[in-house]
Amino acid sequence: MINNKQTLEEDILQLIERENELFESDINKHHSALNSIISSSKFLILGGAGTIGQAVTKEIFKRQPTKLHIVDISENNLAELVRDLRSSYGYIDGDFKTFALDIGSTTYDAFIASDGKYDYVLNLSALKHVRSEEDPFTLMRMINVNICNTKKTIEQSISHHVKKYFCISTDKATNPINMMGASKRIMELVLNQKSKDIQISTARFANVAFSDGSLLYSFEQRIKKQQPIVAPNAIKRYFITPKEAGKLCLMSCILGENNDIFFPQLQKSLNLISFANIAINYIKALGYEPYLCKTEEEARELSKSLPKLGKWPYLLTKSDTTGEKKSEEFFTKHNTLDLNRFNTLGIIKHELNLNFDDKLELFFESIHQLKVNKSWTKEEIVDIFHNILPDFKHKETGKYLDHKM
Repeated sequence: MINNKQTLEEDILQLIERENELFESDINKHHSALNSIISSSKFLILGGAGTIGQAVTKEIFKRQPTKLHIVDISENNLAELVRDLRSSYGYIDGDFKTFALDIGSTTYDAFIASDGKYDYVLNLSALKHVRSEEDPFTLMRMINVNICNTKKTIEQSISHHVKKYFCISTDKATNPINMMGASKRIMELVLNQKSKDIQISTARFANVAFSDGSLLYSFEQRIKKQQPIVAPNAIKRYFITPKEAGKLCLMSCILGENNDIFFPQLQKSLNLISFANIAINYIKALGYEPYLCKTEEEARELSKSLPKLGKWPYLLTKSDTTGEKKSEEFFTKHNTLDLNRFNTLGIIKHELNLNFDDKLELFFESIHQLKVNKSWTKEEIVDIFHNILPDFKHKETGKYLDHKM
């Protein structure tokens, strides 16, 4: 059972069947350099109130930057971030402010025009759910957030002479089979294109355990609402904790070279684990005996009575929804890797590639034309994606996560 004396990070490690935190040895080894650079630099963090954004903000805040501005669309999450920082670390001498702004808006553009003086811009904003690709309208917003806003904020950073731009990618960008992963792969092409004008680094992520909106986060919500826990039966993922996510971003942003893509090295301490195993571990950690149900109806009904008997109902479902991968990967056999610079971090070494310039221009023209017409289908967007990513293996099953419990 989870021990109340444990930290949240230790609880999460226990649930994802790991004993030790990742990246600690590399953070300690570069402790002086990180502190020296951060304490003399100005930072803008976009999407800074999400789970990863808050983790990165804490890593930078506690190292006393001269300026730290946080932008996020969620006013409530920004308020909680400030409360958390004040309660954990207190105050810094540097300029610390939060702004509840939509990065895609003209209001944000006015905010940048009014100042824009930063050494580092970190873009952590994203639409991250595969389920977001079901309808063409949310899909277009995914393109706006993951690709168009990235292009815009890089160009603003270039015009304001920002030293370094960092952006989050995903393991789903490696050989993508869903639109979310493909949007992040196209974003990586934009990063590469713009790296001729500004220093850029990024990171491909494993799943961040219990991040806002994730399946593991939903486990907490189901328990609070006395509802059954549901997990896919055959899906395995790599998981890192929110704190580890913050450190991964920090290392790539501050120490990454131009066009570097950082990722967690696959060691004994980072193993694939199924959602089903984590669901069982989570139920047991709360002191309940897991009870496997056969149908949604049975699970819903038993959630009213089983908890009183010390049991909790859970359901395992088939993995047949659009865009689901059996397992994730951080790189391909064609990538050039540096596995020696750090102990726990690998780096994909990308060279500047101008071969995509014409394709990117056509991509943005095609997307713009759809917006001007105010009419588009998912099939049209998939075709545009295929034009720039000919090896994109979009897997359409007609079934989506929103059609399940």
